[in-house]
Amino acid sequence: QVHLVESGGGSVQAGGSLGLSCAVSGYTSSSGCMGWFRQAPGKDRERVATFRTGSSSTYYADSVKGRFSISRDDAKNTFYLQMNNLKPEDTSMYYCAARRPSSIPCSSGSWRQYDYWGQGTRVTVDS
Repeated sequence: QVHLVESGGGSVQAGGSLGLSCAVSGYTSSSGCMGWFRQAPGKDRERVATFRTGSSSTYYADSVKGRFSISRDDAKNTFYLQMNNLKPEDTSMYYCAARRPSSIPCSSGSWRQYDYWGQGTRVTVDS
């Protein structure tokens, strides 16, 4: 059974920083994908940052490049999202997710292709 549990998030002023953590259990593939997604009210869920398990490659949505950074601690089975220079438009529910291996690159694909999800954590950026 795969479980993902997010922590972090909260409220911050524009220009500030926040960090999110995702603790993963039960996931053993070295060729799947993991990452962060977000969903604002009334909008579709979107990919924020993803990586291929077993690889150091990371992929970012254009809207967060240069501001957000994904990292991982394999010994702790945890990955992170560091968010800097936050903007009001970053306000969303943030979810961590994992996907079984497929032919679709981790750099692309829809959130619908992800198999396992955390419960979500809210990030609010005030202007």
